[in-house]
Amino acid sequence: MGAGNGLFYPLFAFATVVFFIYTSFGDVRFGFEEEIELGFVERKGSQFVLDGKAFYINGWNSYWLMVQSVDAYTRPRVREMFKAGAKMGLTVCRTWAFNDGDYNALQTSPGVFNEEAFKALDYVIAEARRHRIRLLLSLVNNLRAYGGKDQYVKWAWQEGVGLSSSNDSFFYDPSIRSYFKSYVKTILTRKNTITGIEYRHDPIIFGWELINEPRCVTDPSGDTLQDWIEEMSTFVKSIDKKHLVTVGLEGFYGPNDPKRLTANPPEEWASKLGSDFIRNSQTSNIDFTSVHIYADHWFHKQVFEDYMKFVSKWMHSHIEDGDNVLNKPVLFSEYGLSDTVKNFSLSNRETMYKTILDISFNSAKKNRSGAGALVWQFLVGGMSELIDDFGMVPWERSSTYSLFIKHSCRLTKVNKGLTQQNPSFKQLC
Repeated sequence: MGAGNGLFYPLFAFATVVFFIYTSFGDVRFGFEEEIELGFVERKGSQFVLDGKAFYINGWNSYWLMVQSVDAYTRPRVREMFKAGAKMGLTVCRTWAFNDGDYNALQTSPGVFNEEAFKALDYVIAEARRHRIRLLLSLVNNLRAYGGKDQYVKWAWQEGVGLSSSNDSFFYDPSIRSYFKSYVKTILTRKNTITGIEYRHDPIIFGWELINEPRCVTDPSGDTLQDWIEEMSTFVKSIDKKHLVTVGLEGFYGPNDPKRLTANPPEEWASKLGSDFIRNSQTSNIDFTSVHIYADHWFHKQVFEDYMKFVSKWMHSHIEDGDNVLNKPVLFSEYGLSDTVKNFSLSNRETMYKTILDISFNSAKKNRSGAGALVWQFLVGGMSELIDDFGMVPWERSSTYSLFIKHSCRLTKVNKGLTQQNPSFKQLC
């Protein structure tokens, strides 16, 4: 008996450790051998295709996944979000693959990385794989949040190599371009410490977004931003030929296309931001276009009915461009209705979202370029510190929750390969 107890306790201790590891990280390492082989999402003309079949998207934004994965006490939120997304039949999540010089930064200075933050991104990708959710990973921010262009310009200035203190020098300063290329190469060639797969070889990654909402207001002609897009998209493709690449545009038409300027938000500001939907999206190494929908932020003193008219016109204009001009898919990669607008109601928000999803579905039914939409943004409970005026916990309102599930289910009629790729659709629909 004594000898038996001596063996029992070490075995029990070992089993306890194994159980802790498993419950902390789930079966992201275990069971990969049994899962179905995932194919890369590709492009065929104006459509996304998966395993040779058309692939239309119902998805969402949760920009916070990597940051929340760094600390053990917030990490469970990431699994909860992916689990919920899978239960809703969502197929793509857009999130940040950057955090430059901020709290829990991934890149602490040019070319210097925080391994704990990188392991957090590894975890996000592994959890996405576990739940069959594809990831659209954005590589830098035009805005200041999580570093962005400003941080790169500060680094160059601090090192005495910056050409200008303007944050638009991000696009033309050779030193900053070199910083960014180094960052991109490190991300693309990273070997995931959980799955053992290099990011550039992992099909759970849907694609790369060069920059979130690029604007270069110091050059409204658009030449500076266009040159940057051409250089960086070519650089990404030189390292990773398997994944799709997009710019990250808001979708504004530029000054060289007067006919389409009528589709822009009113007033002239939208055509003077240095971006141009058609010109930027025609770049040879850009595989698909991105468009955002924020009517309430782009208009002044308008009412909900005006927002709705704009949303429909805005979406149809870009889908027509995808079909007739670009021959590329059009992904509405952010859309939302702020809860700060006058006379806001959740029913109005749902009305707008249903309209966006209906237009997306009609595009899918007709095999058109409108490739899907990603709502901004979803969170889980207990995240009040990160919620913004668009954020929601979708299952807290049954009508919102069912809206997205119904759209997922009707897309299965178009996406014939979905039930094979994600078995949860069989129970959902």
